[in-house]
Amino acid sequence: MHYSGGRRCGVRFDCEVLVVGGGIVGLSTAHALAQSAPGTRVTVLEKEAAPALHQTGRNSGVIHSGVYYRPGSLKARFAVRGAAEMVKFCAEHGIPHQVCGKLIVATERDELPRLHALVQRGRENGIPVRELGPAQIAEYEPEVQGLAAIHVSTTGIVDYGTVAAHLAEISGAEIRYGAEVVQISRRDSEGVAVRTADGTVLRAKALVNCAGLHCDRVARLAGDDPGMRIVPFRGEYYELGRPELVRGLVYPVPDPAFPFLGVHLTRGIDGSVHVGPNAVPALAREGYGWGDIRVRELGGTLAWPGSWRVARRHWRYGAGELHRSLSRHAFTEAVARLLPAVSESDLRRVPAGVRAQAVLRDGTLVDDFLLREAPRTVHVLNAPSPAATASLPIGREVARRVLGALRG
Repeated sequence: MHYSGGRRCGVRFDCEVLVVGGGIVGLSTAHALAQSAPGTRVTVLEKEAAPALHQTGRNSGVIHSGVYYRPGSLKARFAVRGAAEMVKFCAEHGIPHQVCGKLIVATERDELPRLHALVQRGRENGIPVRELGPAQIAEYEPEVQGLAAIHVSTTGIVDYGTVAAHLAEISGAEIRYGAEVVQISRRDSEGVAVRTADGTVLRAKALVNCAGLHCDRVARLAGDDPGMRIVPFRGEYYELGRPELVRGLVYPVPDPAFPFLGVHLTRGIDGSVHVGPNAVPALAREGYGWGDIRVRELGGTLAWPGSWRVARRHWRYGAGELHRSLSRHAFTEAVARLLPAVSESDLRRVPAGVRAQAVLRDGTLVDDFLLREAPRTVHVLNAPSPAATASLPIGREVARRVLGALRG
């Protein structure tokens, strides 16, 4: 299928589709458009000087299996499919990766029912899961201790910044860096017009919003009510000074009441071992440290009713995360539940990441991918982990929707 550019009703279009955001989801969408509709002219607008500098390039690099996610949810469907596709994509394009498997370890008796529930969920999602006792845990991870564990063999590791950079190269899209979107106008006869911070105006027949940490702001620029707000959470990481203590990936049993997986240990594709993340509220959309404060963005977060409802609902959990953020000793104690041999001197801070968490007005933390359509527009309003894992099928789904908008 091909959509030609040119004029419509006297208006000249610079391209068929404008994609706002050069992270892995935006670039996967551009790639999927090239695959699904060869000849479609796509322009990606990225406000930074290079792709994937925020969520995509600041995570633990795990190719998630899909074991955690509710059967039938977009997360479950896209993660299971996406993990296999990501491994295949990396193999075909010579991108370093490894399918190493991971352990999910219960260290307290009250975690055992939740661990068993994960076994059932994994099997419902078609994921091979092996149940382990304490002696079998040592076969995989000699320094890790627990009452029981499960081994998920399909989990892997990769550098998603490298994946995103490769998608940028092969997508065929025009990618404009340093192009921050500041104004959007939609008119029936003129498609979508976007103005960037340097005054450039681009016109397209359709728009895709993959702006990540700024997706709700971009939706409002387009005149749409996203019905949610991005509340940023900073994920703080340490690097393990003795990486030989961990062979692969080790996770605690997650608390289903909160959308974070807890402090875990992940061996990267470069051989280093990251420990974290600790999740605390960020004071800016790109608040990678306590000193990164943007008053207007923080004011917007505090003015959103859902933010206060989240705080009331999860204050006890949040207090623990904050304590671990401010106390290296408390963070080390959390790690030692899984890895008793760790000491404070083994941990050194590395750059943090920020998660774009969509929060509804009633305080609901959106747990699944959230895609919404408007005239000639597709908004990706929640793409948390495992978005990088699932980026190829997410990109195809977004491309399918925007091509439908073009046909319309």
